[in-house]
Amino acid sequence: MDIERAKDIYASKDTIAVHLDGEPVWIEHVDTENGMATVQVGSRPTNTHTVGVERLEEQEKQV
Repeated sequence: MDIERAKDIYASKDTIAVHLDGEPVWIEHVDTENGMATVQVGSRPTNTHTVGVERLEEQEKQV
């Protein structure tokens, strides 16, 4: 994923599925200067990681 798409997903009112290494995550913050994003892994608010946005993958909607 690129930084602009990460920012779009973070700002969106829609729920957009994003995964990190196959695990579902929520984007909590996007650091545009450094190309990093802080994500919450799973449903535990204390389980956060800061990673390069290129590691994030947007999942296709299932029809």
